[in-house]
Amino acid sequence: MAEKAEEILHIYTLTDGIIGPDVEKAGRVVDGGKMVFTTSPGCWGPMITPSIRGGHEVAKPVEVENAEVGDAIAIYVEKINVLSKASSSGVDAPVDDAYDGDPYVAKKCPKCGKEWPEYRVEGIGQGAVRCAECGSPASPFRMVHGYTLILRDNLAISVDESTARSIAEKAWEYSALPESSKQVPVLIFGKSDITGMVTRMRPHLGQLGTIPSVNIPDSHNAGDFGSFLVNAPHRYAITEEQYETALTDGHLDVDSVREGCIVIAPVRVRGGGVYAGDVHALQGDGEVAGHTADVSAETTLWVSVLKDLKLDGPLLLPPAEDLPPLARPWGRGEWSAAEDVARKMGIEIEPVAPIQIIGSAPTVNDAALRGFERAAKLFEMRFEEVLNRVTVTGAVEIGRLPGMVQISMQVPLRILERLGLDSITVEHYNLPY
Repeated sequence: MAEKAEEILHIYTLTDGIIGPDVEKAGRVVDGGKMVFTTSPGCWGPMITPSIRGGHEVAKPVEVENAEVGDAIAIYVEKINVLSKASSSGVDAPVDDAYDGDPYVAKKCPKCGKEWPEYRVEGIGQGAVRCAECGSPASPFRMVHGYTLILRDNLAISVDESTARSIAEKAWEYSALPESSKQVPVLIFGKSDITGMVTRMRPHLGQLGTIPSVNIPDSHNAGDFGSFLVNAPHRYAITEEQYETALTDGHLDVDSVREGCIVIAPVRVRGGGVYAGDVHALQGDGEVAGHTADVSAETTLWVSVLKDLKLDGPLLLPPAEDLPPLARPWGRGEWSAAEDVARKMGIEIEPVAPIQIIGSAPTVNDAALRGFERAAKLFEMRFEEVLNRVTVTGAVEIGRLPGMVQISMQVPLRILERLGLDSITVEHYNLPY
């Protein structure tokens, strides 16, 4: 008998770094149901923890009633509440002999060679995480230049060495890890290469979507990092065909996946398997350092199944203020003025709505190309028309280097109506037609 679908589900359990059809689900919600995910910092902590099998810890996935392969799920981000009091990040470098082909995934002790070894923590600093069996430092990454941030009142301020070391001594307290987390907080490194840097908190989800149809590391559920899995030398290797058809681009690192957005994710397995995690306190476009300020957080979402909407990758409806200028929704006065000009010229203009298509690939150029191709296929447009519409009614923005982009364009409502996307876009942007 299928598990009863809940109206509201609270999820506190995390994966060991792997997502896919064989991963235990956290439960089931009704179509239209709500989920509240409590998650741990996504990147650095799992990266330096040798027993975790992916580059992140994310929440165990949730099945959505009525979601079948070939549908899509609209995921509405209602609230993101940051729980951590501090965060640390920086530029990484892999540690020689501490992995087999991929330091995010195939971790091993550099001394005794044990795969995904259990660990113990001794003191603070970059050698604190040690193999439980032989005692050797066992983190597969080191931070070559980094910082520690105190998070207060929507601000983040980088601290000096003394304060960073004091925070490192209380890393678990400052990180506010959920009980089910198995990571070592990266705050134990005590990094302080930048002092007195001030920035704004603007939390968003680095991971939000549906599970792939093959079991893979959560950090690699995207076209850029996923390419590392093709014919890889470890047990989580995938084929070229699986790379092209199984992934869902749930690892977005797009800073507009924040309160007030809607992610429309493809369903690759029955129930979809909605999962979330890797909340960032802040991030600039491109995430050019490779990582940013990851935090524990409580995220509230609700979901709606969109039947028979077959997607090759996610769509995003960001908050209106996050759209590039040419893609922003038309106001009533603006649209009336456009209609007046067009009427005088004997032209009938088409109502449109802004939408973002996610493109991902090993490089930014290839990601943009894939996004254009996804748009042409979905909207049944010539490829050249997509290029023209993006140029004059949208933009291409970099979500993450090396290869995650957001492609914005204004799409005619007649096309969105055919796809069943007209109401969701008109309502989200309060369009004047």
